[in-house]
Amino acid sequence: MNETSTQTRSGTDDGFERSPSSTTCAAFYLCVECARPLAGGVRYSLDRIDEIVIGRGSERAAEPISAPTGKRLLRVSLPDRRVSSLHARVRRSDGVWTIEDTGSKNGVRVDGERVERAALNDGSLIEIGSVLFFFRSAVAMPVGAPLVLESTALDEAPLGTTTLIPSLASRFERALKLATARVPIMLLGESGTGKELLARALHAASGRTGPFVAVNCGALPATLIESELFGFRKGAFSGASEDRVGYVRSSDGGSLFLDEIGDFALSAQASLLRVLQEQEVTPVGSTRPLSVNLNVISATHGDLERLVERGEFRADLFARLSGAILRLPPLRERPEDLGALLPLVLRSVAGAAAGGVTLGMPAARALLRYRWPLNVREFEKSMAAAFAVAPGGAIELEHLPEKIAVKRAAASEPGADVMSRLTGQDLKNRARLVELLEELGGNVSAVARRMGKGRTQIQRWIKRYGLDS
Repeated sequence: MNETSTQTRSGTDDGFERSPSSTTCAAFYLCVECARPLAGGVRYSLDRIDEIVIGRGSERAAEPISAPTGKRLLRVSLPDRRVSSLHARVRRSDGVWTIEDTGSKNGVRVDGERVERAALNDGSLIEIGSVLFFFRSAVAMPVGAPLVLESTALDEAPLGTTTLIPSLASRFERALKLATARVPIMLLGESGTGKELLARALHAASGRTGPFVAVNCGALPATLIESELFGFRKGAFSGASEDRVGYVRSSDGGSLFLDEIGDFALSAQASLLRVLQEQEVTPVGSTRPLSVNLNVISATHGDLERLVERGEFRADLFARLSGAILRLPPLRERPEDLGALLPLVLRSVAGAAAGGVTLGMPAARALLRYRWPLNVREFEKSMAAAFAVAPGGAIELEHLPEKIAVKRAAASEPGADVMSRLTGQDLKNRARLVELLEELGGNVSAVARRMGKGRTQIQRWIKRYGLDS
């Protein structure tokens, strides 16, 4: 039976303490069912499991079983016509997890290579029928977390906080609780990681009845920062033909979101600090301060602490804004979440037609192997473009943007059973080499520099591991 009860989540880093009530274990993630991408993803905790048995069933299900030998089994059923009735086993032996093809018709692939039996490494991408799985060797799993967690169980989570990764879920949960305490929260993360979505979720969780006001600090002209933020009185300067309340007073009773705070002009930082300290604002052209009641959320893609060290950002303003700091990881660091994010993105770009969308296996493989330099925002735009040109919603590799669909390393194209003859360090080297070849566009010299090896050694590995730079 599927367990979809609410999990107990642990604390984490990045400004949030780690809870001792967690254990580290392996986890198996169902990322995408190509025939049913709206089905979402699943996380299978392997803390109490010795073996997973995977086969076809009438519906997707996971059932724990106690074997006569005393082993703890998890039977995973998939409603996929390309999955055999008994397709594969994933087993733990002496701390190592391996996958074995149990005589299936369509085979098992690990990182693009068809295998009879292979060790699983952290980040291994597994293909069974037209379903893609992702393996993590060490996950901080909260004590009492469900054995099976479906992403559909997270449908009620605030937009921007959907994740199957326990540590990230813990960060979101802690931040949502802090929002009710009016603790200033700073969000760190690359462009497109969903900082504004999370800021809106924090505002909603705060229970404040005022508006959510977002300000792009980098877009404010240096000469107009104070008048835009703090407002102005009529006649305060040439062109001030009427009173303006400004962004700060507009957010009275609600939340002020200062996006790209690292780009805020140094000359105006003292005025902003006073507003935050005193909870009052003096419009340009006025001598009488006005009280404001607001909660502040800030965000930046840069290294604010380094700016403080260089004197380019006030240390006291940084201290005032960073009551709690939350880092949003880039999408490339959370590929196991693509299965949970895909239904949200498809419903956003396809609307009522999302239920008819399917993915070809090469397309799904490309989505999971792409680095997503522009993160969730790029993922959504790419799926919108693919859906627009895919006939009947059947998205194939050729419908994806060229930079995603282009052939990079041979990990996306199965070779001649290379994986079956690799063990130990070779498997780790191959995984790292594939990652760098994809990231650096097949530039062997650049890969050699990154790995600290000679170019000739990299070429030997490429040949040995069956890759194509």
